[in-house]
Amino acid sequence: MDKRVFEQFQKDEATAIVIYGRLAQIVKDEKNSQLLERIASDEKRHYKALEAQTGLKVKPRRLFAAFVVLMARLLGLTFALKLLERGEISAQESYRKVLESHPPIRSILEDEERHEDELLGMIEEERLEYVGSMVLGLNDALVELTGALAGLTFAFRNTELIALSGLITGIAASLSMASSEYLSHRADDQGGRALKASIYTGIAYIITVALLVLPYLILTSYVWALVMTMATAIVIILAFNFYISVTKDLSFKKHFFEMAFLSLGVAALSFGIGFVVRAVLGVEV
Repeated sequence: MDKRVFEQFQKDEATAIVIYGRLAQIVKDEKNSQLLERIASDEKRHYKALEAQTGLKVKPRRLFAAFVVLMARLLGLTFALKLLERGEISAQESYRKVLESHPPIRSILEDEERHEDELLGMIEEERLEYVGSMVLGLNDALVELTGALAGLTFAFRNTELIALSGLITGIAASLSMASSEYLSHRADDQGGRALKASIYTGIAYIITVALLVLPYLILTSYVWALVMTMATAIVIILAFNFYISVTKDLSFKKHFFEMAFLSLGVAALSFGIGFVVRAVLGVEV
């Protein structure tokens, strides 16, 4: 038996005790809270069994535990559960590697497999039903506004004018997009979902608009403002695609590069259009 391997198992179980215990306290649904408490109890039993093997007391990774709980509060329980589900799968693979040489580990492995199924059964969250609407609002805002701001940057070369124009364009577009999403769902006879879908779309759009325009409100250099806006767009795409890849089990790399290519490609094209329009019309602001 490799003692270091079992020490790592023990640390993982200690960390799981903390995570499941804290999640059980913040979950509103009583049934789910009880389930999380039972899983925490199982992990504690696993820890004790491993402690008997190593003869050591191991501390949990409290920073990671705090991160998972924070993500549950900010991004929803589903996101945290998906992260934990991945951890359960990883734990199962690790336990299988030592199962043949250490048969008593089988009971822990069976519990981890059951935990994975139980966590999947808990995943039911309203915001996931409207991920498509959030993607629509966020993607549309990224593509349209990065393009608009890039074009306006070269055309106006004035951060205050660019910010004003960007906000007006963004707010108008967010209302238009939310209305279109509402009508789309109404046309599909989804009246109950139509309003919520439009709200999710509109909120995603407006938040994206605010973040992209912000550099023009705080910086005086239009060049640096554009650079910061593009960097912000990349961060938004990175964060959102990480969220989607975890909750929906999608390829992070594929969707990230797809959204980044569209947004930055449109921005580059719009910047060129701004250059041409300014040169052809001879407009000086």
